[in-house]
Amino acid sequence: MKRHRPNSSLSPHSDSTPATPDPQTIRSRSRRRFLGAASGATAATLAAGATGLLDSPATTAAAQDVNPLTQAQRRARCLQVRQQAAIYQSNLPLPAHPNNADDAIYTQKLASYSKGLPHNALGEVDLVAYQKYMNAISTGNPADFEAITLGGTVKLVNPQSAFAYELEGADSHQLTVTPPPAFNTHEAAGEMAELYWRALTRDVPYSQYGNEPLTTEAINDLRRFPNVPNLTADNLFRGQFPGDQTGPYVSQLLWQPYVMGSTPTPQLFRTPVAGNDHMTGYQSWLDIQNGKPPANAATWDAQYRYIRNGRDMAEWAHRDFSYQGFLFAALILLGYGAGAIDDTNPYKNSPTQAGFATFGPPHLIDLVARVANQGLRAAWYQKWAVHRRLRPEEFAGRIHNHITGKAAYPIFSTLLNSPALPMVFSKYGTYLMPQAYPEGCPTHPAFVGGHATIAGACVTVLKAWFKESFIVPNPVVASDDGLSLQPLSGAQLTIGGELNKLASNISFGRDTAGIHYRSDEIQGMLLGEAVAISVLADFNATYNEKFPGFSLTKFDGTQVLINAGPGRSLRFARSAGVLAR
Repeated sequence: MKRHRPNSSLSPHSDSTPATPDPQTIRSRSRRRFLGAASGATAATLAAGATGLLDSPATTAAAQDVNPLTQAQRRARCLQVRQQAAIYQSNLPLPAHPNNADDAIYTQKLASYSKGLPHNALGEVDLVAYQKYMNAISTGNPADFEAITLGGTVKLVNPQSAFAYELEGADSHQLTVTPPPAFNTHEAAGEMAELYWRALTRDVPYSQYGNEPLTTEAINDLRRFPNVPNLTADNLFRGQFPGDQTGPYVSQLLWQPYVMGSTPTPQLFRTPVAGNDHMTGYQSWLDIQNGKPPANAATWDAQYRYIRNGRDMAEWAHRDFSYQGFLFAALILLGYGAGAIDDTNPYKNSPTQAGFATFGPPHLIDLVARVANQGLRAAWYQKWAVHRRLRPEEFAGRIHNHITGKAAYPIFSTLLNSPALPMVFSKYGTYLMPQAYPEGCPTHPAFVGGHATIAGACVTVLKAWFKESFIVPNPVVASDDGLSLQPLSGAQLTIGGELNKLASNISFGRDTAGIHYRSDEIQGMLLGEAVAISVLADFNATYNEKFPGFSLTKFDGTQVLINAGPGRSLRFARSAGVLAR
């Protein structure tokens, strides 16, 4: 295996800054590669410039397009847009990608992700298998990934996507995040304590936080940790971005109906019954660490319900497709009418035109989907090549074996003293993390959260598209049984705040399931935001409209304008929080 620095990423690619390619070299090399991939009639058709059926020579000779550019000028401009975007990216230095050094510190890899590989009776990974796994990540060779030794039949999820390239926006290796807390720290202990309390309170309605014993005890215990300062019933288990702590716990965009085509659809979902937790027995936990499928399935509630508690939110974030919540959010927001569209949209006040393929609903829906998958690739690079952070269920196995005297691990004492642990043991007979999903976590590392990165990316597009200060009409709140929506009175809710809350709801739904930590979600959302901004910036060079640029408020409250316009140089202006191309 390649030697690597303990505080850096593993990558089969060079860390050096690439030289600026010569435009003519780009053009000739790209043309050879593109045409070399085509053959026969396909290559001939491409060379002829055809995209469908060719007209007869007479018709072609008589027809003339209406275009502000000649064919030569259009080809030159297409080349310029693509080349300048590529050259800009190639000139960016790859940043450092520090990790928390846990993978290097612990020789038995007790703080590293290893689910799906073979383990001993303590749930400690087989080091020979772990070496093969690390070798594959280090080389990037597809054959080395096929040589990884698994402990069962469950496969690792897509580690090679860590090394995929992008054709728009920033390369995944050009975006970095703050490393997660190390295994033996007060911060990591606080994150685990929060997860135990989330598991214990899954069935408590959000409206009752602080009004019943479990959440009251959770608040008192979690105040001992540094993760959530000034903790109260109003911010228990919530996010930290603007709008997260305004109004109900759940975003309006997860409660209000959306219209799919011509069909209004209520956001009622199938949820498991109360108390339906998994992987609380030691042998079932160990089997799943070794890559065996779960022996049991979820038990379902007979009623479909609106999200009203942590179990509902966790299940929503279990069954969704990647950008589902943000597609629905886009449809809801489009239904608010023209007043909800951001003022920078060039067609908002046009007397003669409406947006469609550009600056209209198809454009928005495309961008939401586009940044979701690009965000996933950025997250997968951090997961596999940089951090390889163990999942909470793996950490919980260390806690169980430490407390029961089967092993000794460097676990911070404040976590071991949390009253959540004896509560879990009293209920289940182990100190394992009760999981909301029968299979526990997916088979990829914890940091950063994939749902969180998608959330950050998609919400950033939606904040760019819509007026963040627009007041959400007809707000609602779910009843404690989740069977109805009731009118909400009180605080005014804005699109910007509810979008931030939507991102946090979906991200932290995975924490409530027991499969992620708080820092996975915060850094994932920030990573997704950076992905989306880079994509929006690249596309600014492609529009014909007079467009001042997308404006939005970042998660940290910073106002940014992503400039656009004909003739703008393709570069980033770092001053005054403005992105310019």
